[in-house]
Amino acid sequence: MIDGFVKVAAASPELRVADPAYNAGMISDMIHRAEKEGVKILVFPELSITGYTCSDLFFQKALQDETLSVLSAIVKDSVSSDVLIFIGFPYLHSSKLYNAAAAIKGGKVLAIIPKTNIPSYGEFYETRWFTPAPDENEEVVFLGMKTVFGKKVVFDADYPSTLSVGCEICEDLWVPESPSIKLAENGATVIVNLSASDEIIGKNEYRRNLISSVSARLVAGYIYADASDGESTTDMVFTSSSLIAENGNILASSRFDAGALIVSEIDTDKLQGERSRMNTFKTASGYTHIDISFRHENTKLTRSFPSQPFVPSDENERSSRCEEILTLQAYGLKKRLVASHAAKAVVGLSGGLDSTLALLVTVRAFDLLRRDRKDIVAVTMPCFGTTERTKSNAEKLASALGVTFQTVDITKSVLQHFEDIGQSVDDLSVTYENGQARERTQVLMDTANKMNGIVIGTGDLSELALGWATYNGDHMSMYGVNASIPKTLVRYLVRHSASSLPDDAAIVLYDILATPVSPELLPAKDGVISQVTEDIVGPYELHDFFLYYMVRFGFPPHKIFRIAVTSFRNEYSPAFIKKWLIVFIRRFFQQQFKRSCLPDGPKVGTVTLSPRSDWRMPSDAISDSWIKDAENIKIQGDGEAL
Repeated sequence: MIDGFVKVAAASPELRVADPAYNAGMISDMIHRAEKEGVKILVFPELSITGYTCSDLFFQKALQDETLSVLSAIVKDSVSSDVLIFIGFPYLHSSKLYNAAAAIKGGKVLAIIPKTNIPSYGEFYETRWFTPAPDENEEVVFLGMKTVFGKKVVFDADYPSTLSVGCEICEDLWVPESPSIKLAENGATVIVNLSASDEIIGKNEYRRNLISSVSARLVAGYIYADASDGESTTDMVFTSSSLIAENGNILASSRFDAGALIVSEIDTDKLQGERSRMNTFKTASGYTHIDISFRHENTKLTRSFPSQPFVPSDENERSSRCEEILTLQAYGLKKRLVASHAAKAVVGLSGGLDSTLALLVTVRAFDLLRRDRKDIVAVTMPCFGTTERTKSNAEKLASALGVTFQTVDITKSVLQHFEDIGQSVDDLSVTYENGQARERTQVLMDTANKMNGIVIGTGDLSELALGWATYNGDHMSMYGVNASIPKTLVRYLVRHSASSLPDDAAIVLYDILATPVSPELLPAKDGVISQVTEDIVGPYELHDFFLYYMVRFGFPPHKIFRIAVTSFRNEYSPAFIKKWLIVFIRRFFQQQFKRSCLPDGPKVGTVTLSPRSDWRMPSDAISDSWIKDAENIKIQGDGEAL
């Protein structure tokens, strides 16, 4: 349960209609299976002790008595269990029958939660047998022990403290105002649903989307346990369509699999962190809160974390996302061009990925405005480290896209500047590098002034996070179209563009994609790039991963390391990941001053570093707590953090 990861499961046991003894045996077997897997919250389907499709047999005392007998045995068997178990059963109380869930832990029935919304349409005519949940909770005696009976119940864990659990039953999910809303407002970060949902054409996708949507709207985990095909097929078919979701993402699912036990881990720390950022998320009171305790254990992770969180893994979704991002960038620039009355757009075109993307976006913006592409001025500025490959690609790309191309060799200007400040040309220090970057920016700015234009920035989100930019050099522009695009995504955007452009442009783009990422500020060796960025600052795919989980969710370094080891298990060693995590943290804090004065640029994703709307941080903040947390990571044999 370290880091807020809670292992949960939805069970869909084999069953026989109206056979509580058999069903209880299947339930007990699945409880023991779940215990072996380290599950802490286990959810069974609606009326799982008897079966959902018993109809008028629910009124039979023989069925009611057998239900209580086998449920009592399950409760007694749970004395030493560390699992919070939800089991569906028909509950007779005050001469009324309720479709209810028994919440069981440590040999006790902590609460009996009745279904709030009883369907009375089509094949679901439950009002014939069951009564809706009363408005208020009450104390009852059940199986010889006092417990809470009612729908207004939240279970609060001592560890992790961010875990609180609420319960609803089947139809409760489908109504306009589900009980889960108030449960979440009363602190529930995980909602369980005991269900028996029949299957018809199209329902599975609808149900899946509904659960995903509810978990996102409530910023909650959602565990949905569905009845198996052991239910009666007199008029309906059941398919064990169980799901586990977290804030809009489906973590695990099953279908057509009687006896399925789906398991995953819900990150309650992340959910609580998300809610803390939302001042629109209401909190309410008036519910019964029941304290529960779990043993302090390290949850072994089985869920996956995308190694490139900014990039969709599905090819079709990725293509659609790339098109949307390029359009958003272009529309942002379109507005700026109109508002600034710019006659020209000036882009420093190096032949690298970032400047290529900036030019592609600028072309789109001009096309939207139906303006002549010749008013886009692509300027290449060769100097000490420029290779023939990048220079040639810049010129070829400008020609293929039909924009104006200019070459301004800055070598003489930089040498004169070095002479003016007493900088030796043999001293390959930061001054040697930054002098070139600032000269290029001066050329672009003055060119834009001369043409009544604006300079389009090329720097990306990953460079901003690491501070891999020259202050008042490539750090500065009049509109930064790539400001919220991470490096791992830049490649896909350029590749997507290549697929829709004529062959002459596409060929150049594919060669640019194959070129090592480099600022080309140090002299080339035998005509080949000598300064490869990722050799200096580390792999961008790691840094983008660190950036996403640190800024988007506020994860501490040890937790980021833990999930990074899971995601990059086949690519990088734990020691390698730890090394670059520490580098990332140091650079992220040290380079905030560059982000505090960023040019304007369009926001296209959930992670951006604009000081005006998205990331506000003191430039002189101390990183000691984060560095200490990262440096204290001790690596086990499997890469997990101790």
